[in-house]
Amino acid sequence: MNIIPMILMVSALISPLQLGEKLPPLKGEFLTGRQAQLPNAASGHVTLLALGFTYNSRFPVEAWIGRFRKDFGNNPQTTFYEIPMIGGMARLGKWFIDSGMRRGTPREDQENVITVYGDTGSWKQRIGYQSPDAAYLVLLDKCGAVRWRHNGAFDEEAYKDLSVQVAALLREPL
Repeated sequence: MNIIPMILMVSALISPLQLGEKLPPLKGEFLTGRQAQLPNAASGHVTLLALGFTYNSRFPVEAWIGRFRKDFGNNPQTTFYEIPMIGGMARLGKWFIDSGMRRGTPREDQENVITVYGDTGSWKQRIGYQSPDAAYLVLLDKCGAVRWRHNGAFDEEAYKDLSVQVAALLREPL
């Protein structure tokens, strides 16, 4: 059996994330080495996910997360995850990549970084990948449903919209 038609069939079945739908499982590893699976790891929290697909995407990811953390970081009902999506040959350097990220991330923040190796193609389809160096943002409600999406560099107007969404979700019962 030829595998290429099968791969094309499977990739055609992956649809973009829709508002209101539960986030499909996203498996990775916290920088602490513990296994992570979203949306389970975020259960009960309003959660901002910031996915990045290139080394340079870390800049917009950090800008979005930094602002979110400043505004909502003290609220026990919120959390966030920076999610480096690493595909291709870079997977061969997992130990080296993870070690570098651990050195550059304070220990208390290592449970907020989830590295994902592989499956980047399907996630690119899900989040509407367009620009390699953009941050791809997904806001989840307390039950793991997608409630807001955005991609790009930090933008004050888009952040205001995110803030309104977070405030509304915090008022919803679990």
